[in-house]
Amino acid sequence: MISKAIEEAGKVILGKEHQIRLAVACLVAKGNLLIEDLPGMGKTTLSQVLAQVFSLSYKRIQFTSDLLPADILGVSIYDKDKGDFTFKAGPIFAQLILADEINRASPKTQSALLEAMEEGQVTVEGETRPLPDLFFVIATQNPSTQMGTFPLPESQLDRFLMRIHLGYPPVEAEKQLLLGRRGAIAAKDIDRIVTPADLSMLQAQAAEVHLSGAVVEYILRLTHFTRQPGRFHTGLSPRGSVAIARSAQAWALIHGRDFVLPEDIQTVLPAVLDHRVHINSAQFGEDSGKASEVLLSRISISG
Repeated sequence: MISKAIEEAGKVILGKEHQIRLAVACLVAKGNLLIEDLPGMGKTTLSQVLAQVFSLSYKRIQFTSDLLPADILGVSIYDKDKGDFTFKAGPIFAQLILADEINRASPKTQSALLEAMEEGQVTVEGETRPLPDLFFVIATQNPSTQMGTFPLPESQLDRFLMRIHLGYPPVEAEKQLLLGRRGAIAAKDIDRIVTPADLSMLQAQAAEVHLSGAVVEYILRLTHFTRQPGRFHTGLSPRGSVAIARSAQAWALIHGRDFVLPEDIQTVLPAVLDHRVHINSAQFGEDSGKASEVLLSRISISG
């Protein structure tokens, strides 16, 4: 089922199977996904493909500098016929939300997503309203070097289980785009492979994927290395170490295993770690790379 879903998504997102697998693992792990890249790389298309393949209700919110929290959450409107206020739900009340170009909105509007992403509910006008049982946020953002962007604060970045980059397509895939293959199939035309009930079942199975003592120790060594004074600007939080475990469990499941290998952790680590932890270049040097690269080069599987 999962393999078929990934194959179906690959009909639209050409040459990006690894990124598709990471995105699928993120949903199976009950996580929110941040996709950061230049405009035109297929970020929005990937979110549409995932909604279609997993049969999820889908809403797109275009973040702009004048977007208000009420535009996302909803607002009560006075109904003169009933003589009372009626709540008009915002686009947040869907199973999969695309927060498109999230870093073009003001910090106040960005923060409107925090409660939804963490607790599966929103509070509007003093009343708490539950979101759908299956609820995911896929946010896209342009590089912070582009004009008109507001960097996401660390507290909001930490709500995203994974951050991925699509990057430029391989030459052969781009050739197929130029020859018009993409025009032959769009996100809305691919098959619905996984039902919401199937996805709930997969999420429950992922939570039961076995983490051996050795694997847990490996995660702890990675985590505690980031907390050593001076090496990183901030160490990985307990939420971050749990995110590594959940992501590795989901990655193992979609590859047909009921146990986690150290290689699963190494595969998901860049997507889980690099938006949470930043190296201290004074400690490692200007060209030392990303946090995940430093950890994988310094911390061995065997200890």
